[in-house]
Amino acid sequence: MALKLIQRFPLLGQFGILRYPPVGPVLPSRLLRTRSEGQSSCVGYVFTSSSSKKLQSDYGIRNLTTIVKEPPFFASSSVGLHKDSFPQFRLTRLHQPTAAEDQAFQQRLTNCSSSRQVFKLLRSVEIMSDTMAAEALHRVADLEQEGASLKDPTVLENDTIRALCFQLEQDSGRLTDAGIVSTLLAGTRLFLDPWSTLMVRLVSESQERLDRGQMSVRQLCSLGQAMLAIGGSSCVMLEQVMKQIQKQKPADWSLEDLIAAYMLMQGGVGQGGKYHHLLNAMHTHAMKVTYCMDPPAVSGLLGALVSLNQMQAMPLVISLCKQSVRHVPHFTDDELTAVLGALMHFGHSDHYFVEAMERYVPRMAFTSHPETVTKVMQFFGRRNILSETVIDAIAESFVYRADDYSTSQVTRQIMALGKLGYLPPNAGDVFRKVETILRTRLSHFQPRTLLNLLHSCTLVERFPVNFVPKVFNNFFLQELQEQSTGLDQIAMAQLTQLYMTLKLECPNYKGPRLHPNYWVKSFLTSGRSLETPVDVQLYNSVTNGLVDLLGARSYFGSKVLTPYCYTLDVEIKLDEEGYVLPASHNDDVHKRIALCIDGQKRFATNKRQLLGKEAIKQRHLRLLGYEVVQVPYYEFEKLQTKSSAMEYLHQKVFPHTYRMCW
Repeated sequence: MALKLIQRFPLLGQFGILRYPPVGPVLPSRLLRTRSEGQSSCVGYVFTSSSSKKLQSDYGIRNLTTIVKEPPFFASSSVGLHKDSFPQFRLTRLHQPTAAEDQAFQQRLTNCSSSRQVFKLLRSVEIMSDTMAAEALHRVADLEQEGASLKDPTVLENDTIRALCFQLEQDSGRLTDAGIVSTLLAGTRLFLDPWSTLMVRLVSESQERLDRGQMSVRQLCSLGQAMLAIGGSSCVMLEQVMKQIQKQKPADWSLEDLIAAYMLMQGGVGQGGKYHHLLNAMHTHAMKVTYCMDPPAVSGLLGALVSLNQMQAMPLVISLCKQSVRHVPHFTDDELTAVLGALMHFGHSDHYFVEAMERYVPRMAFTSHPETVTKVMQFFGRRNILSETVIDAIAESFVYRADDYSTSQVTRQIMALGKLGYLPPNAGDVFRKVETILRTRLSHFQPRTLLNLLHSCTLVERFPVNFVPKVFNNFFLQELQEQSTGLDQIAMAQLTQLYMTLKLECPNYKGPRLHPNYWVKSFLTSGRSLETPVDVQLYNSVTNGLVDLLGARSYFGSKVLTPYCYTLDVEIKLDEEGYVLPASHNDDVHKRIALCIDGQKRFATNKRQLLGKEAIKQRHLRLLGYEVVQVPYYEFEKLQTKSSAMEYLHQKVFPHTYRMCW
């Protein structure tokens, strides 16, 4: 058997096993259900536990080891199974757990909040199937897994888990297919040494079952995840698994099979466009069964689509978003975080989803995980949705909970306020709390995080004068350059606008200046920008009306870059007597009119309120001496005739003059 295993994994004999941490694609216990299709989770075999008898002495001393590899995967500890280990788990054919007993066990297992409680539950169960035993190991992994190791590696020293693993090792040949693959996957999640006797036997037995070609899709996916963790994406056994999966028709899969396949693809199998035909078939089937997905399935599938960057699957994303509406109150914090992250990734939001969030957030703002609350704020900020109900509730909780937030979480919540240009009713308390955090934890902020926070404050007219000197410090700017994100165009634009804000709106600021080397010439750049490009269709309609009003195209400038980095949609120059000057004329200019042609993207999606970056632009232009005239889309698009458009522009640009003929 060992020779056959080496033949299946030729690299194992030469170089050892390459191991990758199963982060992300491995299903949590809430999604791990390995009951075989159409039958009980145990086929003829069950475990019974007894704490009154010692283990038989014929197995001597066994060791389950966990090791550290590069890349780091295994926790460093050793587990020995001694002769007097207890309790004892024996395989028997006498009884099988009923469906009710199995369900009760699952519920009790889910309610366990520590490994110790899991072990206590195992000792109390009289009848337990192999898949139930495997799920107990998965629950321990859920509770103990932290990155690429266990939070407490000594948990594997517990007598209960040692005895359970020993019995699984001894009876590996008699386990069901579901029990074998689930136990193997649990072993990878517990970072067990792949060369331990238990893992070698499980892999060898899994290979025998795989060769028979009788595994279900769900079992193949569990085995694939385990082999991906053990051998990487080039593992020969994983390729065999994928060949058998591809022979199946996704249209015939159950929902559980479908979710398991997505998790396998998410783990790295589907990266780089591999198996795209299989993925497309899975998307088609998923569209048909979305209506019956529960919260774990919805969040898990959305997370997989993000990892696989399936931008072509937008119809599926939209369908999942609609299904999410009914699950909003029932998502766990992790699930809601995944759903919101996915909707931001795909740039989608739904009116009914927003309404569901408005009903739910006031109830969860004070109790949910800080990252979940922050993700809610990020979602509304990224999607430009101004919901006073949501933001006010989170702002209220911020005052009481911010001390427990990380610097990143504090910054992302304030960035959402800045993005929307909105101040909650308790804005004074919120920003006093921000000031306290800056004063006490300033050294904890990463350079880019601190810059984002200070810049966001200025968007809502909150000026962090006491902390800006640190940002303009040469040492800080050097740190900013050395960060992974580097000193890119958007960071330099933020620095420039921050400095400009202090000079224009804080005349008493006497701190250090920003060196000219860090200034930008324009805030309007491709991609992420401190200005929103003008809506082309609206711009053309307005400029046509201006031509009719002023008599010629030469009497106004278009998309004019000012010396102050801002780009004007339209600039009109007037002399001292109020006459319009040609756009090319630079002498004797008494007044400059900046026409802001504000399309929908410059406003919140659900309110007629300018976004923060547009509000600060108009505020600065006024302080620089421009007369700012706003032409919002919701006013101009109502005009149906040329004469009405011309009359509207006349009232906007020259409100104090009679109608003139040019």
